[in-house]
Amino acid sequence: MQLPFISVILPVRNEERYIAACVDSIFSQDYPADQMEVIFVDGRSEDRTGELLHAMQKEHPQIVVLDNPNRTVPYAMNIGIAHSSAPVIVRLDAHAEYPADYIRLSVETLLTKDCDNAGGVFETHGRGFMGEAIAEMLKTPLGVGNATYRLTTEDGYVDTVPFGCFKRELFDRIGGFDERMTRNQDNELNFRIRKNGGKIYLNHNIRVQYYCRDTMRGIMKMGYMNGKWNVITMTLVPGSMGVRHFVPLAFVLSTILLALLTLLTKSMLFGGLLALGWGAYLLLGFFYSYTIAKEKGWKFLPVEIILYPAFHFAYGFGSLCGIAALPKFVRAEKEKKKAGDGR
Repeated sequence: MQLPFISVILPVRNEERYIAACVDSIFSQDYPADQMEVIFVDGRSEDRTGELLHAMQKEHPQIVVLDNPNRTVPYAMNIGIAHSSAPVIVRLDAHAEYPADYIRLSVETLLTKDCDNAGGVFETHGRGFMGEAIAEMLKTPLGVGNATYRLTTEDGYVDTVPFGCFKRELFDRIGGFDERMTRNQDNELNFRIRKNGGKIYLNHNIRVQYYCRDTMRGIMKMGYMNGKWNVITMTLVPGSMGVRHFVPLAFVLSTILLALLTLLTKSMLFGGLLALGWGAYLLLGFFYSYTIAKEKGWKFLPVEIILYPAFHFAYGFGSLCGIAALPKFVRAEKEKKKAGDGR
């Protein structure tokens, strides 16, 4: 197969810890270097990300650095796509490293399968003890639900894939990334692909070495923001999010409701249901924590036992805050649309 010229696009912001390893992995690909441009769209980084990228341009002239004054990922992707000239777009993330065959397999899959987006599987990694513990949690079904791109060992058509590889004409046909989506922009785009009759293909041989958050605060903040934006995304684009995205919300709501009913009614029924639900959850959490600790070392056991409820409660609480923020958010979106129509 003759490999086409491609545009590799990476939104970046404050990635100085990861950017050098990411760039090294991109330029260690078995895809011909003269057949790609690598576009970094920097969201006004406050660390040395921009400085490092400009320094690496001397060794890798394929690197292009663009400014993203709006800072968020969908703006970055649309800026990169508008600047690019290639018939194939490969969307990457600076928080990851890529095996040597990643780009080639992505492009070959896109061009040989009946699909509009081709992607692979997350291999979650962590740095330091806490990062490793978080990574292990995110590899389990309890940690990520039924997220196929984290758990599968099979090829096939799916609802979504991480990052993705696209034909440029797709964006001419269905539009670019939704700039309202501070998060979940990939979910929204993949939903729009499916809604317009397109297909998303996962090739399990395409692997992404993704680095997760490496502190308790970091993973709880991620859970909170994901939970909040799941609600906002589902409101703005109904059908774009799956049931699994709202399980933590249901868990938090049921805990609060049953606790309140127990206190107000003094009923053993509600107290029993609360104890039963939490007992089942803690038992499941202990099972996965024990499984991780048995393989990785017993020092992981107490950390994993704490990580599961901390992450899930932050996630569920974020969804509650998303619900509370909806009226203000929807009102602001209506005002933006009205102002745009008035121009």
